[in-house]
Amino acid sequence: MDDFLSKSVEDTEAFAEELSKKLEGDEIIALYGDLGAGKTAFARGLARGLSVEENVSSPTFAIVNEYVGDYPLYHFDMYRIESWNDLDSIGFFDYIGNGVMIIEWSENIEGALPDDVIRVTINKTNDENERIISIEGM
Repeated sequence: MDDFLSKSVEDTEAFAEELSKKLEGDEIIALYGDLGAGKTAFARGLARGLSVEENVSSPTFAIVNEYVGDYPLYHFDMYRIESWNDLDSIGFFDYIGNGVMIIEWSENIEGALPDDVIRVTINKTNDENERIISIEGM
């Protein structure tokens, strides 16, 4: 497991942007962290690194936002997903292998994630601006 200390939103975005250079185009990146931890900031940086020119925001109500860049990027928010039927209804399984998937609130769909998922955990520290970002599976 690799850890990175982010001291700001900009650090988090820059770290994710750098990580994007290691992607091959079909990865699933599962994000874990409390509300306000920086999951969307991480997704923004990753998207920027994949040459996405659109504004990246949390897909809380849409559940998935699709972006075009170096690879297709599918940004999911699983906060309101409660069952396999919910996953089926949004076509979740059809996205697998067709681009980079970045998933906020991955803990809500843990059983649906493949074994080769990249897990990114973002934890707050005592400093309100700092985050510890841990990566497994990369």
